[in-house]
Amino acid sequence: MGTLRQQKIDSLIQRELSVILQQNAREFALGSMASVTKANITSDLSLVRVYVSVFAHKEPQLVIKELNAHKAPIRHLLTKAISNLRKMPELSFKLDDSLDYAEKIDELLKK
Repeated sequence: MGTLRQQKIDSLIQRELSVILQQNAREFALGSMASVTKANITSDLSLVRVYVSVFAHKEPQLVIKELNAHKAPIRHLLTKAISNLRKMPELSFKLDDSLDYAEKIDELLKK
């Protein structure tokens, strides 16, 4: 779960990244809608795993690759938005497939 400080940083990064991806979807997410569902920072505050749900794109894994390819400019925008962190952690984007998993379970329960 993490400490209170980690949880606060997680929610702050999640909120700011959501805004950044919404404003720059064409540039960073191949024009698709990418929604940040979760952000987990490591205990040493050096890496943030960002879980993203991708909508309106046939190949969500391609959007994740594109986000990982644009880590530097996204991190730069995030550093501008969050000025009270001493050092901005590295970003690692992962596909959040929990909605698909829940949908699959729901279908199985209906049968």
